[in-house]
Amino acid sequence: MITEKSRKLFEEAKTVLPGGVSSPVRAIKPYPFYTKSADGSKITDVDGNTYIDYVMGYGPLLLGHKHPAIREAVTRQFSNGWLYGTPTELEVSLAKKIISLYASIEMVRFVSTGTEATMGALRAARGFTGKNKFIKIEGGFHGAHEAALVKAGSGATTLGTPDSKGVPADFTKHTLQVPYNNIEAMTQAIEAYRDDVAAVIIEPVLGNIGPILPEKGYLEDVRKVTEENDVVLIFDEVITGFRLAMGGAQEYFGVTPDMTTLGKILGGGFHIGVIGGKREIMENISPAGAVYQAGTFNGSPVSMSAGLAVIETLRKEKVHGKLETAGDSMRSAISDVVADLGLNYNMSGLSSMFKVFFGDLPHNYEEALKCDKEKFNVFFNKMLKDGIFLPPSQYETNFLSLAHSQDDIDKTVEAYHRNLK
Repeated sequence: MITEKSRKLFEEAKTVLPGGVSSPVRAIKPYPFYTKSADGSKITDVDGNTYIDYVMGYGPLLLGHKHPAIREAVTRQFSNGWLYGTPTELEVSLAKKIISLYASIEMVRFVSTGTEATMGALRAARGFTGKNKFIKIEGGFHGAHEAALVKAGSGATTLGTPDSKGVPADFTKHTLQVPYNNIEAMTQAIEAYRDDVAAVIIEPVLGNIGPILPEKGYLEDVRKVTEENDVVLIFDEVITGFRLAMGGAQEYFGVTPDMTTLGKILGGGFHIGVIGGKREIMENISPAGAVYQAGTFNGSPVSMSAGLAVIETLRKEKVHGKLETAGDSMRSAISDVVADLGLNYNMSGLSSMFKVFFGDLPHNYEEALKCDKEKFNVFFNKMLKDGIFLPPSQYETNFLSLAHSQDDIDKTVEAYHRNLK
């Protein structure tokens, strides 16, 4: 596989971009490939190499690259303009559809990214409760804003410390962490700071280190302990929202939080974020209330058009049923490969999410860290040379899309067998 143009571009990029990339996960060693185009389940680089793509923009492209329904919707909007600085009927229409699908959502605020959504949701929860602290899950990712950038392993009753230079300790002193799938630690943290815990924010399925799935009853127990202590429960469904079901993980698992953040899939590849929740909480957001949130691109008409097209397509093409079936088939086939080769690796996933852990099946972040990252990196590069583009980390989820064919899946399973062997 020739990638000389990508190599030269990366050398040039390092002179103008920190680390040569615009986001850290793209810094593939020794250098990333540079994309020229994408269509359906495939992505093509500047050297003309084509890959079956399981990164899918790190999650947004549930329908695949360049889906015609989204392209047509945004093209129609382009003919009318793409930024107004005024309200539009589109945002009212999309808000009503989201509210009809998510049991936890009675009002929404549209923002531009998942990071903005989680940041705004935490601010709203604090403003509503008048409390300062919040609890997050070790290894859970809620965007790159200061309060959420906390080192893993702080412990249930230990105040967080920053996970990035440039973040003052004061920004994380109100952030607590507990292990995933450990209701005892969650309860202990809430009880230790009972008078000052505003919210618990949790990915129902840990996406950025997995996927790692909730154990039976865990999400129900989290809901119970937060209700009993008047703590706002926020489901960060930026990855799972519209992916696991029309109503996200809360519909899939039957657990209703107080607030929900959405993004990624809803935009179909265009920037979007959603803060959603109970009316009594959401009415604290400006201009209705005193919790300030604003943004030039909030409610972008292009993103609203894309979101409406995504919802319509998910329903029309019965996407979730198809991907549940395809995902089960793929996970089973790769599990068989692992077993046939006698490897102590384990498959994890559900619906359109999957990942092989190079070690025991983890139930939390600490267990995930025990996986063999070096072997995974070797495997990743072999797969890339074989024309299979996986996320370049043991701790990122692989994504199936509606565009992946049975032939794509068959070729991928064969590549897993060759390269794991």
